This record gives sequence, structure tokens and C-alpha cells, in this order.
Amino acid sequence: MKNWLGKIIGGAIGFYSGGPVGLALGILLGNAFDKTQQRRAEQDIGGGTKGVLQTVFFQATFSVMGKIAKADGHVTEKQIALARHVMSRMALNGAQRLEAMRLFNEGKAPEFSGQAILAELAEVIGRRASLAQIFLEIQLQAAYADGSLTVRERDVLHTISTHLGINRIQFEIIHQRIRVQMQFSAGRRSHTQGHASNLANAYQVLGLTADVGDAELKKAYRRLMNQHHPDKLVAKGLPGEMMSIAKERTQQIQQAYEEIHKARKAIKA
Repeated sequence: MKNWLGKIIGGAIGFYSGGPVGLALGILLGNAFDKTQQRRAEQDIGGGTKGVLQTVFFQATFSVMGKIAKADGHVTEKQIALARHVMSRMALNGAQRLEAMRLFNEGKAPEFSGQAILAELAEVIGRRASLAQIFLEIQLQAAYADGSLTVRERDVLHTISTHLGINRIQFEIIHQRIRVQMQFSAGRRSHTQGHASNLANAYQVLGLTADVGDAELKKAYRRLMNQHHPDKLVAKGLPGEMMSIAKERTQQIQQAYEEIHKARKAIKA
């Protein structure tokens, strides 16, 4: 709504002062106002707003993770281990780790709805869709920590998506990609999956099917790498401590692409 504010006000003033012609002129002037305001908002991320975003993102990450862990009435050891694993990947110091655990426990409390922190997160994220996506990806991993996604966990994830402006179709695309990424990474580590199964997962990590052309394959790979580039995400407001999580995501995307590229090269040889 904010980006329409200038057009609405400008249009109303223009209409009352000059009829239809004034309306058109007012909308044009209002549109210019909106664009100026948007540029200022984007530039402000380099200042104090960035610090606020990082703080809120950190708080929301662990409190909502606790909410998801408790969604089915009890918290599993695997979910606690995942929370600790995320903290380790973020290289938190003692004070930060204690704060993260406090937030996680706060999220587990029956009275914690998550609505307030999600609304605050949505406000500070604004139109930075890549930050909204990576937040959802982290929470999806938390939900899958025990190996499956329950109805109650899905409900919490849908609430997150609604607050962050992610529709059901977008949610399912992100959901399936994360689910397959986890399978793909587990298969590479354990070597329990056959080559064909791992290759099929590699395609799904990139959101593609095996019949995609080489040009479209490279395009999808570059788009995903650009969306998850750690430096770009941190510049947009992702807490610096979470850079390792973003790096892990790009490594998964790169590994999937290399798996497909290697298989295609072998066929052509």
C-alpha cells in the first residue's frame, strides 16, 4: 500500500483541482513521489535500519524455530540438535548462544503465538523477497529435523508465509526444493542413494526436470546462485552470523549443478 500512497494522494488532489486532466497529472506526480520514497527506503538499509532488520531476523529465527519444534506438543532431540547446529554454523559467542536458546525456549511456550514477531519481521524485511525466502527455508529445515512434516508444523509454516507475503504456490515450490535439497545432501554424504536417484534429486534442487535444455539449466543455476549469494543477502540485511547458512545453500545448488553437468558430459563423450 505504501508504494501507492503518492499516486492516491496526487490523483485525489489533481482530480479536485483540475478534473480528469488534473487527475492524470496528479497520478504522474504521485508516481514520481513513490519512486523517490522507495529509493530512499532502499538506501536506508545501509544505515540504522539494517541493524534493526538483523536484530529482528535473529530474534524471529530462534523464537519461531521454537514454535515449530513445539507444534506437535513435544520437542524432539533432533529439533534441539538442529537449533544448536544452526547456532554452531553461525559461530555465536557465549552471550549470543544464550540469547538464541532463550528465544528458542520462549517460542516453545504455549502462550507464544509468533504473530507479533512475524509482523515485525515482515515490516523490516519489506520487499526483500530473498530474505523472506531464506527465513522460510531455515524454518522448513527446523520442521524436517525429525524427518517429516506434520499438519501442525505445516500450519505454522503457512502462517509464516502469509506474514511474509509468500503465497501457497510459492510456498510449495520452496518447500519441495528444500525437502529435495536435504535428501540430495544426505545422499551425497552417506552414499546410500543410487546415481539415478541422486541425479533426479539434483534436478529438483534446481527446480527442473531432466528434459531441460543446457541453456535453461545454466539460467536456472545462475538465478538460484544469485538469489542465495551470501554477500548480497548480508547487504540486504541478513545477520552476518547467518552467512554460513547462506553459503551452505549455495554449495548445495552448486553441487546439484555439477552433478547434472557431469552426467550430461558423460553422455556426450
